[in-house]
Amino acid sequence: MGVLDLDRLWSGDRRSIARAISQVENEAPASAELLRAVFVRTGRAYRIGITGPPGAGKSTITSKLAAHYRAAGKRIGIIAVDPTSPFSGGALLGDRVRMTDVDLDDQVFIRSMASRGSLGGLSRRTMEAVDILDAAGSWRSPMCSS
Repeated sequence: MGVLDLDRLWSGDRRSIARAISQVENEAPASAELLRAVFVRTGRAYRIGITGPPGAGKSTITSKLAAHYRAAGKRIGIIAVDPTSPFSGGALLGDRVRMTDVDLDDQVFIRSMASRGSLGGLSRRTMEAVDILDAAGSWRSPMCSS
């Protein structure tokens, strides 16, 4: 996966954020060291968790909240946890498809994660992904769970 440039991550570089989340999600050998570096930079972001049954409006409320905070000039990070595909083992990406109005905004970072069979609808690595967004500068992290 290559060496992660922490300075780029701390500055909020989208590609570095995506790589850091992938390292943690895939439990890469360097992920423990990365999380130690991330942990000391957390605690500045607001975290909002949204959960509910299918069709309850989670993606809609997430999209509306993101638009509200964007109107106030905030950068937004969204971790959308989708059910795991029985074929690929990855996320089904349903949440992201329903948030197209904010997905095109370069000040909104959306990452879909598969629940990978975890109970409660969250991936085992969801909180670490939110910590990465928190540490990566001015991203703020509402979460959406399927």
